[in-house]
Parts: sequence; structure tokens; C-alpha cells
Amino acid sequence: MLFPGTIDGKPYESDLFVRLRNGSEIRLIGFDKPSRFEGIPWTGGIIDEIADVKESAWYENISPALDTEGLDTWCWLIGVPDGLNHFYDLAEYAQSGIDDEWSYYHWLSSEILSPAKIAAAKKRLSPAVFRQEYEASFETASGRVYADYSNDNHTDVVFRPGDIHWSHDFNYLPMSSIIFQVDGERDNVYAVDEIVLEHATAANVAVEFCERYKDHERCQVYLYGDASGRAGEKHGHVSDYLTIERILGQHGFTVRRMVPRKNPAIRDGQNSLRAKILNADGNRSFFVNPRKCKTLDKGLKTLQLKKGSAFQEEETKYQHITTAARYFTHIKYPAEKTRPTVHDLPI
Repeated sequence: MLFPGTIDGKPYESDLFVRLRNGSEIRLIGFDKPSRFEGIPWTGGIIDEIADVKESAWYENISPALDTEGLDTWCWLIGVPDGLNHFYDLAEYAQSGIDDEWSYYHWLSSEILSPAKIAAAKKRLSPAVFRQEYEASFETASGRVYADYSNDNHTDVVFRPGDIHWSHDFNYLPMSSIIFQVDGERDNVYAVDEIVLEHATAANVAVEFCERYKDHERCQVYLYGDASGRAGEKHGHVSDYLTIERILGQHGFTVRRMVPRKNPAIRDGQNSLRAKILNADGNRSFFVNPRKCKTLDKGLKTLQLKKGSAFQEEETKYQHITTAARYFTHIKYPAEKTRPTVHDLPI
């Protein structure tokens, strides 16, 4: 415990509080329902990850609770920036100097983490995400989802016999997938082909793949993509992935599935792809052959964020191919430190 010898009895685990010998209480309160904060007389508190708390909570629930007659109350609002939202507004107010009851403090991760951890983060994250997560910078979202993607990410690399990383977004209009190959020595990713079929099924896509790569049956195929493609497997139904695996297996391919049990958060997938496009060290390791992958190239150059959102994407015909790309990078190169659990299933 951080305060040994000061607790009066045992912690009240079910109610999430401890009572101190001086009569004070320390409570843990979830802010999924900010109204539960009301009615509790308090001297002070720490609101963690304030950027993730409902915008109205400070004004309607937290601040009024501080106005307790006869108490000199205090509150720390702490967390990592998340765009120019209400946390940004509160930080700007604290820095403005117009209210002497407010103060602003700012720390860099480099002040507490080792240079090795900072260097590793710069390789794993895009410049904007690194500035936000490790330098507490309030980053505004540009209109483009992948603003750092440019012709500098173009390549003339074409398919060469070797491991095939095939990533899918199962959508009927259109069914979109990308063929990637990875340079293991430099960890560069090359999008060398795409299969985009209108009004298609998983079987149609698998047949198309087998025709295109019929001379490369000895290549190992790794499947990535939408976790919803596994639908029905629990109840013995043939899923999109099982359909693809069986057809490829009939044509002599060895297939290994690299699909998460549930889809990643959109933001996590986007950040993994952004970091490969351009990381905080200024290195690009995601390359697209624009002649072979016209849809992917156009999608990465044009896909827009929905107005007012920091992560939701405009729904266009190019959204599905970029979604397939981020499904792949999220599993192969996750932006977060913990690698996602995948449904790794050889046939």
C-alpha cells in the first residue's frame, strides 16, 4: 500500500474505497456515468484520462461537486491529449492566466523513460502520434486519414516467389484484398498486387488468387483481415476464411491464418499503418506499386476523416482497401506495445 498504517480496517473492495484513520475516504469512481460522482462530499481528486471523459462531465458533474461550502477543494485533470477536444480547451484555459485558481503542467515521456524506450516508440509510431503520446502535444487531425502517404511511398517492386501476406476486407461492394511481401532484413512492406472484385464472394476471390498465382503453389500464404470473416465457425458453419483456405489448399498452397479474435479499434489500426508509411524517426517502410495497386494508392491519397472526428473515415469505395491494409499492419506491426492475439490456424 502507498499509505501503510493509515487505513481504518480493511479496504471496502466491493464499493471501491478505503477509510483512513482520520475519517477521510479515498474512493475509486468510474466515469462511464458521471452522475454517480454527485452527492459525494470531497476535498479533492484526480481525474485520469480526462480526454476520454464525457465533455459535459467537468461542467455538469465534477466542477459543481468541488463547490463545497467550507472546504478548500482541489482537482488534478491528467491524461494524454486526444486531438483538439475538451481537454485541449481546459489546458488552454489553464495556460491563459485569466483564472489564478488554474495551473498547467506538462511533462515529456523522455523525462521519465530511457532513451532506448523513446527510440523504440519513434520506430513504432507516426510523427503525429508520437508527439501526442510521448510529448503531450495537442495534435489537430488533418482531413486525410493517411496524411503522410505520398509518392515517396511508391515502388516498382513486383511479386517475387516467396511468402505471401494476403489481407482482406470482406465487403460485398467491393470485396477488397491486398498482396503484400515483406523484406525481412529491412522490414519493408511492399504492396505488389490487389484483388478488388465487385459483387463477389470469398470463393470468387480465392479462385482469382489461385489463377493469378498458379505457378507459385509452393509459396507460404498468410491470411490477414476482418475478424467478422470468421462468423459462424463456432456453430460449424463455413466462414469466409475457411472457404478461402479450402480452395487454396486444393490448389496446393500452404495457408496460415493470422486473424484477431475481434477487430482492432479503428484508431489502433490506422496508427499502425501510419507508422509504416512514415514513422517519428522520418523513415518510410510501407511501399505501394501504383501500377499493380491502383485502388490502394488512390485510397491512401484520398481517404478523408469524417468532419469533426479524429478517427472515423468517410465511406467511399476506397475505404475498404485501406481497411485491408490496416488489418495487416495492426497484426504484423502493431503501434501499441502488446502484439494482438491472432487466430493462428494452419489448414
